[in-house]
Parts: sequence; C-alpha cells; structure tokens
Amino acid sequence: MRMLNKILTIATLLVASVTVLASLSFASTLTVKTKDGIGSYLVDDKGMTLYLFRKDMPNMSMCGTANGCLEKWPVFFADTVDQNAAIDKTAVGTITRDDGVKQTTYKGQPLYYFYKDKDDNDVYGQGVGSVWYVVAP
Repeated sequence: MRMLNKILTIATLLVASVTVLASLSFASTLTVKTKDGIGSYLVDDKGMTLYLFRKDMPNMSMCGTANGCLEKWPVFFADTVDQNAAIDKTAVGTITRDDGVKQTTYKGQPLYYFYKDKDDNDVYGQGVGSVWYVVAP
C-alpha cells in the first residue's frame, strides 16, 4: 500500500510539473541568415537554423515519436513570434500536433531544429535524406 501511495504521489507531481511547463510562455524572434552555398534561411533568436520536412502536409506534421523522428528533429515553438522586416508576418502560424504539442509554422510548414546543429552557424540538417531543408523566407 505504501508503494502504491508513493507511485501515485510521484505521478501527481509529474503531471503537475508538465502542466506548469506547458503553461509557460515562450517568445522568439524569427530572423533571416544568409550562407554561401545555401542562400537565405530562417533562424530563431539564438541564430539556430530552422528546417522543414518535405513529407509534412500543410499545417500537419508527419514527424513523430513512433518513428524516432522527433529525437533528431525537435519541434520549434514560440507562443509569440516577433518577425523582422524580412519575414512575412502573415505566414507565421501555430499548429497543435497529433501528440498535443504546439509547433510554429511558416507558410504552413511546421518548423524543426536538427539535433546535430550545436552552434548558430550550423546547417547540418540541410538536405538530410533529401527531405529536410532550411526554410527560405
């Protein structure tokens, strides 16, 4: 019985923690970076490259946890997105994925990071599997 109470307490704390984290507001700024050989592409406020997945459908992500996709391609989400002049403000949106996670979109394309990008000049996800690409503004 004691073990069951401990498990229930831990589960309750875990749910409460997730609820608090989900309610936090995240803001980011989309900007444009240019790199030789790639051209102009979207980055977040830390300069990290954002990618699109060619298998996604408009306003629908096909990258999920079941196929291990999200381990390598974490979603980009910001409650509010401040765009600079180079970004079409009307093209930025938000979807709620099948797993309940919110994701920012640009021109209907869900946005992702790539797990191998560690620095703000990295674009290691460009062309991966011929389906992952930087996002042109």
